[in-house]
Amino acid sequence: MFVMKFHKFLCFSRVVNLLAIATLLSGLIIQVECLNFNFPNFPSEDDLIMTTNASIFDGAIQVTKEARGISITDLSGRVWYKKQFKLWSRKKNITASFNSTFVLNISPQSGPVGEGLAFILTTESGRSSIPQNSQGKWLGIANATTNGSTTKDIVAVEFDTKKSYPDDFDDNHVGIDVNSINSIKQVSLNDHNVNISSAQDVTVNIQYNGTSLFVFMTNETVGSQYNPILSMPLNLSEFLPEDVFVGFSASTGKNTAQLNCVKSWQFDSTEIDDAADQLWVWIVIAVILVSLICGFSLLCYLRMKYRGQQVRDDDRRDVEQQIQSSATAPMKFRLKELKHATGNFNPKNELGRGGCGIVYKGLLDSKEVAVKRFSKDSSQGKQDFVAEITTIGNLHHKNIVKLIGWCYECNELLLIYEFMPNRSLEKLIFRNKSQDPEDSTLSWEMRHGIICGVTQALDYIHNGCAKRVLHRDIKASNIMLDSEFNACLGDFGLARTFQVGEITHHSTKEVAGTPGYMAPESFLTGRATVQTDVYAFGVLLLEVACGRKPGNQNDQNNYSNGIVGWVWELYKSERIIDAIDTRLSGDFDEEQAECVLKLALACCHPNPHQRPTTRTVLQALTGEAAPPPIPKEKPAFMWPPMDPSFKEDLNNCSLEIGEITPITVQNGR
Repeated sequence: MFVMKFHKFLCFSRVVNLLAIATLLSGLIIQVECLNFNFPNFPSEDDLIMTTNASIFDGAIQVTKEARGISITDLSGRVWYKKQFKLWSRKKNITASFNSTFVLNISPQSGPVGEGLAFILTTESGRSSIPQNSQGKWLGIANATTNGSTTKDIVAVEFDTKKSYPDDFDDNHVGIDVNSINSIKQVSLNDHNVNISSAQDVTVNIQYNGTSLFVFMTNETVGSQYNPILSMPLNLSEFLPEDVFVGFSASTGKNTAQLNCVKSWQFDSTEIDDAADQLWVWIVIAVILVSLICGFSLLCYLRMKYRGQQVRDDDRRDVEQQIQSSATAPMKFRLKELKHATGNFNPKNELGRGGCGIVYKGLLDSKEVAVKRFSKDSSQGKQDFVAEITTIGNLHHKNIVKLIGWCYECNELLLIYEFMPNRSLEKLIFRNKSQDPEDSTLSWEMRHGIICGVTQALDYIHNGCAKRVLHRDIKASNIMLDSEFNACLGDFGLARTFQVGEITHHSTKEVAGTPGYMAPESFLTGRATVQTDVYAFGVLLLEVACGRKPGNQNDQNNYSNGIVGWVWELYKSERIIDAIDTRLSGDFDEEQAECVLKLALACCHPNPHQRPTTRTVLQALTGEAAPPPIPKEKPAFMWPPMDPSFKEDLNNCSLEIGEITPITVQNGR
């Protein structure tokens, strides 16, 4: 017993030493990376650096503070977030993007208003790093000595409330400043019905995409702005070092008094990976870790193996409990039954493969079935496995693939579906005639019937279930066809359910879906919604009608920006019917085809609030309503969209993606 305890202690102490050394060495390669934070308000100065003339009061930053018995005239102040972020990389020759949204409130006090407030990116922070004598017209950005310096120091977006220079437009303008208080570009806000010194809250959104800077502003009078108030091409790497601080500066003048306040602040930036520059450190870490791991005793190895088996058993029981807790859980099969049904997963019985595994044809009780075998190395296998059973098990619709059963045994994850003789829609649309000489081009009538079937399935999971379902991976390879070519929506591994009116939150690092089918806002918000499902459905409509893949530009010679942009250009030139698959040789209903194409473009509108519901699409397909109107030119994607309610609820049917979810590849079943 003493020997056993001693060996356990030895194993534990070696693990502790290994982790300690790894932690110590990893400290050598700490990098300045991306920056993301959100302050709905400011309860304290934590995470902020402030100069003497700045403070927190009543949940807001006063960049030039108000103090009892002290005049707020002739002041300058600065506030920074305490951490830097990597703006650009010299070795990688790339520049990060960022998005900063804040609410400012400039309130006039006694006397005339002035001078202003600015959002800044600067090289250093600290109470003493603000230039001396930078009050008044200098806005805390520069002074008479540093103004116009060629030193990489500061870039600012100023919100000026006084015409201090002859070149200033007026006492209510926004401008972009580079190492100077003299703007390289400015715009009067009087032309946009925004008065920044009216003591009203003004929401500002500053976006930088690596090559251009955009400034959006809204207040209670104007509402959301679809287009930027100010924009210009700007390479920040020419004016700032690689690592910078972000914050605010402000000032008041000798005879002017105003409160320069920031009431909330959100900042997000992309990451620039410089880890390869520290390769030698990782090599040293790897050598030391391997050496320590090789020193583990056999007893530790056996103990870990035993504990690993316990973990797998616990995990299996947990998965089975999740599945069997559902009142609609399908039948459980034994592994040996499925091996016998598929010829021990014989490659000759393979129907197709995708990102999560392989599907085989099998025979159970003289009935043909399809058996999906999840890849053992899939990091999301169990999660997708449980999600598909608990989701599709509650769905009962003629256009949704029927789940017959499941099996979790010997670390094998298997799902059993009804067999679809005509396999996936993708295989029929893009069948290689050199491999299959049979003319298998789907007629227009069959395509239209498939489109209607998928629409009914999507309308059912969005509107017809007790719990609303987001599919999150609608594409041609996930549409199965029965013997009568009826469409059935399948593969609910990425699907999520929630009560209507409820927002379900998860934590994630990656968005879910398939490239070519994903709505543009997915990459920006990391949020799956009914509207993102509708966007993917719109791409599917184009794929079926045009006989073209959504985004593989190497296969098509006349793509501009994928299939959506290509069809929109044809619509703009009033030639939308030319998009229909040429293999149909003109044998199709033109009115019906035009309706499908217009519905597809409406579903792929860059603004999610302009996309129709599946119910609207279904009514248009059946002739009960006309397709929704769409603009002649494809609108530019802007964020946030015009409807401000999107930030709060997004139609009460949003799912902020929570688990680490892979983007799937475009493979058929």
